[in-house]
Amino acid sequence: MKKFKKIYIEITNACNLNCNFCIKNKRKIKNISKDEFLLILKKIKPYTNYLYFHILGEPLLHDNINEFIDIASKNFKINITTNGYLIDKIKNNQNIRQLNISLHSFNIQYNVELIKYLDNIFDTIETLNNTYISLRLWVKNKYNKEIIDYINKRYNINIDYNVKNCKIKENIFINNFHEFTWPDLQNNHYNEKGTCYALIDHIGILSDGTIIPCCLDSKGDINLGNIYIDNLNDILVNNRVVNMINGFKNNKKYEELCKHCQFIEK
Repeated sequence: MKKFKKIYIEITNACNLNCNFCIKNKRKIKNISKDEFLLILKKIKPYTNYLYFHILGEPLLHDNINEFIDIASKNFKINITTNGYLIDKIKNNQNIRQLNISLHSFNIQYNVELIKYLDNIFDTIETLNNTYISLRLWVKNKYNKEIIDYINKRYNINIDYNVKNCKIKENIFINNFHEFTWPDLQNNHYNEKGTCYALIDHIGILSDGTIIPCCLDSKGDINLGNIYIDNLNDILVNNRVVNMINGFKNNKKYEELCKHCQFIEK
């Protein structure tokens, strides 16, 4: 068994939206090059079988999205999180294990009608024969009722508006997770007690190569090194990493950013 269940790779930190629930990217816009991507894959291959193209940013904005999927799928199972606006770019790509679509990202301010947005999404996912589809309604959105109505009509089903998690059809599911506050050193939440799956279940790699312990460390506050120049094995045995892991196992948060995170406390 490999060390991590999954590794998050931010292939781009650019986004086509400006959602009010997002912590927003404050770093320099960076798209991972093909050479950088190949180097990352080589370095992380011994550590996981699952890649998630997501931290901040919209992965489908990357010009090489399909090439990256196809290359990586030779050795990894590929998972992508998208806001859905550019989903037709991956139509018919059969190398995606799971596609998470944040339907709560829809907003009329982006000048696309809801029906057109949903038609594009569902027309595309029906071409992805081998892909598990998770339709996310994590954030309270005034369009959620209309989205549920659309799904009910399209699939001739009767999902309740307050549905939590349910199956629409084979491989297509609704996921209604709780809303959360992004961890941030400046937020009002603070708790020195708690555990986490960071560094135990997963790690993340930002578009500039910064290695982070958790997919929610969107600013790279806990900078463990850089995948382009450092060996992952050396990073995983350094004192900072060991202290974090031991802390989580003993219900104690070692890093300041973790003390400002309530994701797993809900």
